[in-house]
This record gives sequence, C-alpha cells and structure tokens, in this order.
Amino acid sequence: MNVRFSGRKREAVSEGAAQKRDVRDLIKKISDVEIYTKIYVEGLQSGQHRSVFKGQGIEFTDIREYVAGDDVRAIDWNVTARLNHPYIKEFTEERDQTFYLVPDYSGSGSFGSVVPKFDRMIEISASIGFAAIKNNDRVGLCIFTDRVEKFIPAGRGRKHLIRILNTMINFSPESKATDISPVISFLSKAVKRRSSVILISDFYAEGYQKPLKIMNGRHEVIAIRLTDPRESELPDVGLIELEDPETGEQILIDTSDESVRQRFEESVREADEKVLDSFKKCRIGCVDLKTTDGYDMVLKKFFSGEIKRRV
Repeated sequence: MNVRFSGRKREAVSEGAAQKRDVRDLIKKISDVEIYTKIYVEGLQSGQHRSVFKGQGIEFTDIREYVAGDDVRAIDWNVTARLNHPYIKEFTEERDQTFYLVPDYSGSGSFGSVVPKFDRMIEISASIGFAAIKNNDRVGLCIFTDRVEKFIPAGRGRKHLIRILNTMINFSPESKATDISPVISFLSKAVKRRSSVILISDFYAEGYQKPLKIMNGRHEVIAIRLTDPRESELPDVGLIELEDPETGEQILIDTSDESVRQRFEESVREADEKVLDSFKKCRIGCVDLKTTDGYDMVLKKFFSGEIKRRV
C-alpha cells in the first residue's frame, strides 16, 4: 500500500498545495526555468550536452579492420571470430536527438510536503525541454497513469515546448491508478526513431521491469525518480490517517509508537531498494530527486555526469 497522509493531520503535508495547483505561480516558474536553463546550457563546454545521453543519436555505418589506438569497446566480436582478425564497428552521430517526457500523473502526483509532485514534474520537464530545444533537439510528451492519458509527438522549437508545458499544467487525468507497463508498450510501438525516454515517477509500481528492459534496448531510457521526504518517515504526531491516493484505501495508525515509525521506515527502505534494483536489472540510468529539490538540481545532475548510467 503506497500511503500518504490524509485526514485530521493532513495539514502537515500542505493540503492546499497538494490539492490545487497555482497556475500563475507555475507559469512564472517556467519563465524562470527558461532563463536559468539558457544561461546554464550556454555555459557548458561544446559537446557536453550530448555526452549526457551517451549512445543516443549514434547510428551504425560500417565495419573496418581494427588498427592500433582504436577503442576496443567497438570491436565486433562476431565478425572478428568469423574472419579470425579484429574488426570494429563504425558509428556516426546524428545532428539532433529526440526526447520524450513521460510523467506519471497518477494520484500520488498530488502529494507533496512543500509542493505537489505534479508541480515538480512540470519544472523538471521544462528544464529538460528548454535544454533540448536550445540544442535544436525534438521534444515530445506522453502523460500516463495506468493508461496512456495524452500523447504529443516530438517536435522542435519553443512554441512546441510551450504547448507541451501548457498541456501538463492544465491536464486532468481520467485515472488515479499507476501502471507503467501500458505506456512502455505504447511508446515502443508509437516511437519509431531512437529517442531518449525520460520517465518521471516515484516508481512504486509492479510488473514494469521486463517491458522496460526491452524498450531500453531500442531507446535510451532514463528514470527520474521523484519522491517526497514525507514518504520515507512518519512524524511523531499521534493518531493519523494514512491514505493510498491511487486506491483510496485508508488506515489509522499511532505515530507516537516508535515501533510503528520504524516499521514504516523499514518498509520504505525495502521498497526503495527494490526500485533501484529494478533499474540495475533493466540497465537504465537513474536520477533521484526530491520535491524539495529546485529545478537547478535537475540540470546539475543531468550535465554533471551524476546519472547512474547503465553498464
């Protein structure tokens, strides 16, 4: 059960902020993000932007004999074994890339101790989007819950990105449940061009590992795991009601009981380890963010090489 605070103690998690988005504030934030991103990206050394998604935009072009100094990682072992002489694969880099922003709009997105996850998802998407269009890359959107809720094919330019961000700000999903598998299957069929797929979720879901691993063979998948500090610890505030925002299931617990708080924290740690282990098995890159992190943290983690990359 993926619980969140509710009931009498719900004010501890900023009920108003979690339930209603301040559209004007979000629009101002997006404007700030655009300015910050432009300055940040311009300050990077040439070529760093593409190094963030190593392997993205690379196409196989030819096979040639290995010569001293070549990267041994490019050796084609099948051809080498067949011809009994080392050969390497040659690649060319495409001049542009395609990014798909894939935010989780299930019920847990309304939760946040300071600001709701929905707002942070929009800021994260704006950061990545503005960085992409600065490099003349394509950006698309696929909002999901337990189904694909909204799909916008990738396009170029600021006007297209603003359309995407406006959609995210004003969108109301039909479902509150989470299932990552349907959106993975949809994107695997709908997106023909090799792309960077940016999944934004807390990833507290089941059964998505196998299709995710398959899609990662075709596209470059990066998981942005967005969680809230309140999801990992319970404050000592007495009796509170916990609610699963995706099912509506509620339970009453006594947070003054230290053993209850410890069991809660242990269950969260186990869930976190399970999520990270699934990323490792799927061999995908991961960025961990909190709702308390600013949008500047997104760019810093992306461009500093801090992404835990697949091997």
